[in-house]
Amino acid sequence: MKANKYRTHTCGQLTVSDLGKEVTLSGFVSTIRDHGGVMFIDLRDEEGTTQVVVHDEAMLSHVSKECVIKVSGEVIRRDEETVNKKIKTGEIEIMCKELEVLSEKVENLPFEIEESNKTNEEVRLKYRYLDMRNEKVRANMNLRSEILHFLRNKMYDLGFLEIQTPILTVSSPEGARDFVVPSRKFKGKFYALPQAPQIYKELLMVGGVDKYFQIAPCFRDEDTRRDRTLEFYQLDLEMSYVCEEDVLEVGEEIFYDTFTKFSNKEVSPRPFRRISFQEAMEKYGTDKPDLRNPLIIEDATETLKNTSFNPFKNSTIKVIVVDDIGHNSNSWFNEVVDFASSIGMPGIGYITLQEDGSLKGPIDKFLTEKERQELITKFNMKKDSVMFFIANKKKNHAQKFAGLIRDELGRKLNLIDNNKLELCIINDFPMFEYDEKTKKYEFCHNPFSLPHNGIADYDKENLDDILAYQYDFVCNGNEIASGAIRNTDLKSLVKGFEKVGYNKDEVEKRFNSLFTAFKYGVPPHGGMAPGIDRIIMLIKDEPNLREVQAFPVSASGADLMMGSPSVLQEEQLEELGLEIIKED
Repeated sequence: MKANKYRTHTCGQLTVSDLGKEVTLSGFVSTIRDHGGVMFIDLRDEEGTTQVVVHDEAMLSHVSKECVIKVSGEVIRRDEETVNKKIKTGEIEIMCKELEVLSEKVENLPFEIEESNKTNEEVRLKYRYLDMRNEKVRANMNLRSEILHFLRNKMYDLGFLEIQTPILTVSSPEGARDFVVPSRKFKGKFYALPQAPQIYKELLMVGGVDKYFQIAPCFRDEDTRRDRTLEFYQLDLEMSYVCEEDVLEVGEEIFYDTFTKFSNKEVSPRPFRRISFQEAMEKYGTDKPDLRNPLIIEDATETLKNTSFNPFKNSTIKVIVVDDIGHNSNSWFNEVVDFASSIGMPGIGYITLQEDGSLKGPIDKFLTEKERQELITKFNMKKDSVMFFIANKKKNHAQKFAGLIRDELGRKLNLIDNNKLELCIINDFPMFEYDEKTKKYEFCHNPFSLPHNGIADYDKENLDDILAYQYDFVCNGNEIASGAIRNTDLKSLVKGFEKVGYNKDEVEKRFNSLFTAFKYGVPPHGGMAPGIDRIIMLIKDEPNLREVQAFPVSASGADLMMGSPSVLQEEQLEELGLEIIKED
C-alpha cells in the first residue's frame, strides 16, 4: 500500500514502544506554549492528542490555535516531571524536524474549543463544525456510532432483515403534523416526509417478510422540546406471527443489552416490570413514570366524599404521603405551593402528623375526626409524615397534577438515584382519548392497533372502555419506545376510524395501499420503535436530544448553521406552482 503523505500515525497512537521512530502526524493545533525559546504544541485529531516540541520558532510563523498542520520528527521520551498519565501518549513527545501548515486559521474563533459546552447554545449550533472539535461533543458522536453498530449487529443476530423504506411518501393522519414537499411534476400535489415508516413496515409483513428492521429517520412538524426535535432516528422493527409478549421480549433484550454494554449505571433486570396504563396514571400520574422516585400517588376521593371543604367537593382527590419531612421549614412548603401555582393548580393542601397523633396544616380544620383517623390509617401516615392533597373536578387533571407534584417532591427531596436506569413497560393503553380542545375522541396511541376484543370492542357505548394491544418502554421518566400489535381486520379498522370522525370512503382513500394489500391476506404482526436519540441521551446523561445529534436544529426549530428554513426564489415557487400569501 502507498504510504500516506499526511501521517504515519494518529495523534492518539504513539507510546514508549515507538521511541526512536521517525513519524509524521497531522491534526489541529489545540495549544501553543512558549517555554523560553522551546515551543510545545498539543496536536489533536479524532484519536487523541500528542505533544510536539519545536526549537525553531520560525517554523511557527503561520501557526495558530485550531489551524491544521503536519509535523515530522522523532518519538522521544518526555521528562519525568512532564509525563501526563491521563492520556495514552502522555509519556512521549515528538521532536519536530519539519512542520507544514496545511490550512491556516484566518478568522478569530467564536468560542474556545475546549470550553464550547459553556458557550451559548445558539452560537454553538451556528458553528457546529467547531463545536464538534470539543472532546465531549465528539465523544457523544463516537458513542452514537458504536451504539448504531451494536444495534445493527443485534438485529442481525436476532434474525431481522434490514430494509430501507421511502423518505418521500404520502401525508397521513398519524397524530403529528407532516412535513410536506411540493411536487414540481405534479403541480398542486405534495409528498410528505414520514412521521414513521408505519404503513411500509406493515406492507412488508404483507409481502412475506418475517422480521424487518431499519435505523429509520422520522420527521414531525411539532414544537421542539427537551426530548423531541423535528427529525430523529428510531430502531424501527416489525415481526410477523407474534403476540404482544413476543415483541416485548425482543424489546427487553435490545434495551437491556444496550444499556448494560454502554452504561455503568445499574439497569433494571429482565423481565421489566409491566404496568397497565390505568395503574400508571393512578400511582404515578403519568404514562411514563420515573420509577427511581419511590413516592406513590393514592386516591382519597372515597374517604373525603362528604367533605365540607369546597375545593374538594365533587372532585377527584389524590394524596401523596412523604415520611420524615414534617419538620421542614415554612419556606420549604411555600416552594411546593409556588410550584403548584406554576403548573396551573389553584393551590395545594397538606397536613402533618404530629408527635401527639394530631394533624396540623392549612386544611386540618375542614376535616372531621372520622376523616382524620381514616386518612392516618388508610394511607399509613407516621409521626412527622406529610400528606399532600391534589384535587380537581376532572379525574385526568387530578392525575396529571399529582404526577407533576410527585416529580417535584422527588427532586426537592433528592429521592432520585442518578446511578440507576429504571425500565418498565406500560401496556393496555386506551384505544381512544377525549380531546377537550376539539370536544371529540381521538386515537390515544396508534390508529392501526388491535383492540383487546377485536371488532366487538367498537360496539361498546363508552369509548374509554376500549383497550388496545399498545405498549411503551419507559426509562427514568422518558418514553424510549412505542409499539403495538396491529389490527389486520379491515372492517374493524374502518370502525375504529369512524369513531374519530372518518367515514369508510375517507379511510380507504387515505390508506389505500394498506387496505388494498390487506385484501390479499396478511399475517398477524406487531412491532415497536426504540428511539435512538433518547437512548443515547439517557446513557450520556445529556439534558436534551440536541447534544447527541450531529447537526441539530435549535430549540426554536431553526438550523442556525445552514440557515433553514429559508425563502425560495420566485422562479422556484413558479416552477412548483406555489404562491406565498403574506400575512397583514
